[in-house]
Amino acid sequence: RPSLSPPPAATKRRPPGPSPPQPGPSAPSPALRPDPTRLFEDTSAGAAFLAQPVSSFAAAYGSSLASQGKEIVGRNIDRFVPVTKLKYYFAVDTVYVGRKLGLLLFPFLHQDWQVQYQQDTPVAPRFDVNAPDLYIPVMAFITYILVAGLALGTQNRFSPDLLGLQASSALAWLIVEVLAILLSLYLVTVNTDLSTIDLVAFSGYKYVGMIVGLLAGLLFGKTGYYLLLSWCCVTIFVFMIRTLRLKILSEAAAEGVLVRGAKNQLRMYLTMAVAGLQPLIMYWLTFHLIY
Repeated sequence: RPSLSPPPAATKRRPPGPSPPQPGPSAPSPALRPDPTRLFEDTSAGAAFLAQPVSSFAAAYGSSLASQGKEIVGRNIDRFVPVTKLKYYFAVDTVYVGRKLGLLLFPFLHQDWQVQYQQDTPVAPRFDVNAPDLYIPVMAFITYILVAGLALGTQNRFSPDLLGLQASSALAWLIVEVLAILLSLYLVTVNTDLSTIDLVAFSGYKYVGMIVGLLAGLLFGKTGYYLLLSWCCVTIFVFMIRTLRLKILSEAAAEGVLVRGAKNQLRMYLTMAVAGLQPLIMYWLTFHLIY
């Protein structure tokens, strides 16, 4: 009986020829081979490690320099800008501002004009309505510039250059006024405790009346402008007379009698001249804004 099993598979013979090369020792991978074009080895990891302490040192050194500079500025800033004194002139509150504005517009009702002292130091403005401050003059100056821009805009004359000219003119007149008062006090040889900042504060109070006059002119025309500005001119004159006479005539006020010497006559004239200058500047800086 013939066998039904499949015939054995024939083996594939290799054709005759040279035998394939046997694998030798393992060659180094391309990543580990030295680059013949590189002169030095890569040390970026070490540089990054050293950069951290260097940056920390630089930050600490910069912080030290900043703190030293702040300390130097803090020690010497009072030589150029009296920061401590300026803080006193801005020590106000809402009650003081309301009372001071009322005093500027209605000085006839006020009786006691003497500045209060505590241990030879004037009390802060928020505790004494007679004390000068810089908050109201600064805010009044800024408000005056804004109202002047509004007045120019209602007349179709507004321009940034014209508004800047208005602001610079008002500031220039204030500086000239303060310098003129200082020179007059020096020539008359007045021994007073009035400082330059006090003069800036007293000279800046007139901007309140200027704002009132301009607003009246915008609402009621020229008639309202002249009426309200005239009232404010009278009130600022009275305010300056009653305030400055206690400063410029301090020697006579301390004695309780009015010495009729030539020097006191000059002081009285100087007080009236400073007070009379306020209405003139108020009119000069506002009349051209109302048509």
